[in-house]
Amino acid sequence: MTQPVAKATLLVVDDAPVNIRFLAGVFQDEHRILAATGGEEAIRIALQENPDLVLLDIMMPQMDGYQTIQKLKGDDRTKKIPVIFVTARDSQDDEARGLDLGAIDYITKPGSPAIIRARVRNHLELKHYRDTLERLSTMDGLTEIANRRQFDTMLDQEWRRGARASSPLTLMLLDVDFFKPFNDHYGHQAGDDCLKAVAAALRGALLRVTDFVARYGGEEFAALFPGLDASGVPNAAERLRDQVQSLAIPHAKSSVAEHVTISIGAATMVPHRDENAQFLLKAADDRLYVAKKGGRNRFTHVTLEGVVQE
Repeated sequence: MTQPVAKATLLVVDDAPVNIRFLAGVFQDEHRILAATGGEEAIRIALQENPDLVLLDIMMPQMDGYQTIQKLKGDDRTKKIPVIFVTARDSQDDEARGLDLGAIDYITKPGSPAIIRARVRNHLELKHYRDTLERLSTMDGLTEIANRRQFDTMLDQEWRRGARASSPLTLMLLDVDFFKPFNDHYGHQAGDDCLKAVAAALRGALLRVTDFVARYGGEEFAALFPGLDASGVPNAAERLRDQVQSLAIPHAKSSVAEHVTISIGAATMVPHRDENAQFLLKAADDRLYVAKKGGRNRFTHVTLEGVVQE
């Protein structure tokens, strides 16, 4: 028996309103329905709404279904959205072309509502499982925040975005102070619980949807703040430190406090196309070293000018 799929968002694209009404009627009790009467409108809605699946007609004026799917699959923001062609064109060549362009299925009009529902349900289930696997592959199994792999991806994306927009990017590396003595004294289970609590506190300290935190490795975490310039760093860093201190996790083996604390190294710069994000990462790592050597339970920060890497 197939597992039920939560209510999904379907985008129906057809230049004939009667066809949109038909498909909306097939799914309106099960899913949220969006509609577009042309390719350009469909792309705009897909970018704004990120639907779970697109039901796409082929024969449309201005931009036909083939051109529309090429645009969708050519954009990183929409390329993973499954597309099913729903069309009156029923030749094998038409079907093969649609599948070659990235469609996952091909339904010929007029179709049986029961068959259309079954096919869409099957593809939504597959998307659900794929999304779950993708989420798990980018999540740290212990702390349930992003892992190092996802951090590397986000750092690269935000670096390129900052370079395009000439917008600052702040990176912070955070280390739990004296974590090895904590682990040795309280045991590995307490150490794991500590890391989970710290991760949740750091995530809770992020104020904007664009801010991002990940487990970087061991007791080290990393946070990205797109658009945050040097003037905003002290507040952001202190907010992270305060959130962890407010946990009040006892730490008998710390020489800086009676509870668990963190040290932070922060670096800010406007990314440049002729450099790479490792420049910012190294600077944050250097500042973390300074914070730890300077007594821990503190943050240090540097604002960088671009230095072209040899």
